Amino acid sequence: MNLKDIIRQTLATLRAHKMRSFLTMFGIVWGIASVILLVGLGLGFSKDQKKRMETLGKDLVIIWGGRTSSQIGGLAAGRPVILNIDDARLIKKECYLVKAVSPELQRTVSQVSQFNSSARLVSGVWPAYQDFRSLHLAEGRLMTEEDETEFRRVTILGSNAAKQLFPGQVAVGATVAMAGFPYTVIGVLEEKKQNSNYSGPDNDKIYVPYSAMARDFPPPPAKGKGEIVNKGYVSDIVLEVGDPEEHEEAVSQVRRTLGRTHHFEATDKDALFIWDTMQFSKVLARIFSIITFFFGCVAITTLALGGIGVMNIMLVAVTERTREIGVLKALGATKRDILKQFFSESAALTVFSGLIGYFVGVGLCALLNAAPLPDFIPKPVVSPIAIIGSLLTLSLITVNAGMYPAQRAADMEPTECLRYE
Repeated sequence: MNLKDIIRQTLATLRAHKMRSFLTMFGIVWGIASVILLVGLGLGFSKDQKKRMETLGKDLVIIWGGRTSSQIGGLAAGRPVILNIDDARLIKKECYLVKAVSPELQRTVSQVSQFNSSARLVSGVWPAYQDFRSLHLAEGRLMTEEDETEFRRVTILGSNAAKQLFPGQVAVGATVAMAGFPYTVIGVLEEKKQNSNYSGPDNDKIYVPYSAMARDFPPPPAKGKGEIVNKGYVSDIVLEVGDPEEHEEAVSQVRRTLGRTHHFEATDKDALFIWDTMQFSKVLARIFSIITFFFGCVAITTLALGGIGVMNIMLVAVTERTREIGVLKALGATKRDILKQFFSESAALTVFSGLIGYFVGVGLCALLNAAPLPDFIPKPVVSPIAIIGSLLTLSLITVNAGMYPAQRAADMEPTECLRYE
């Protein structure tokens, strides 16, 4: 039997059992599509989470003052560590693993425009903060070093703050009275989809130069005190690590530097409360990698079950066609011819099903990417690894699901086949 005869007989057999062939192929089709779709969704979740983390900031570390937990140099444990502007300057000067740093002074004060009023959180920051905190403009300009050094009363509004203070109006260039001081709006931030924050969504905030805020509305005095305690106080210090691979050493470097000025050991974890977003991001990446791997295993199992279905159907076909096998052998067909015939039928089922499954899987991914999905549903990513893995699995299924039934048919004795009822 030549290749042309084998193909013709294979197609004739598949046409003769259309429903059985369709149901058998469906398992393979769904298995291949599942591998591509489930792995794509897992990667989509991971990519979406990483993108949302980037809205908080780039390689971000946020530092708050804590309380010492051990004695040092005759000083008792339990002392409060209060951060100030000099700490931010010292980190900028000495911590070479830190790419950029900014103090952050936060206060909720009243804001009044000619259209509306509010009482929102105001953050006084250095200009570098705008870059590593991923603050992107919808209109206007960002704060500059000149704004900081010259104590300018300028402000940037979050999208929600702009909508409240200037409903339907142009905000850039207008004046907002904050705690009685006139601030000129120089920019409005574009709306940010943010799923993590440390002091409220950026859309709701108002940003001003640190120098202007420290002068105009510094923190109120401690209870019972008439003067501001700890001049130069900051709410927190935010910094960007230069190399993500060295973020742990960068944090240790900051601990040693601040420990020297505030008199605590660098190993005293309670002296500073630090949120290392890179570490948090790595934990999330591991979680989503496990989820993606689990999705892939489920999909591969589904594909393997489809292969078992192919083998089962081919065994049934061998039993049904026992007399046909006997006639073919009686007419001179060799074991090799019979083997080729039945193996080609199983291979045709799996390969054709695999091609359909590939197009279905990629098509579903493309459809979901084009569809307007809710924010909590990620866009699936077509993974070359998933495609290669599914094709390799399909190849193993083709060989294993086809060879055993084909070998069984080839080993039948012609006389027994002709007597079979």
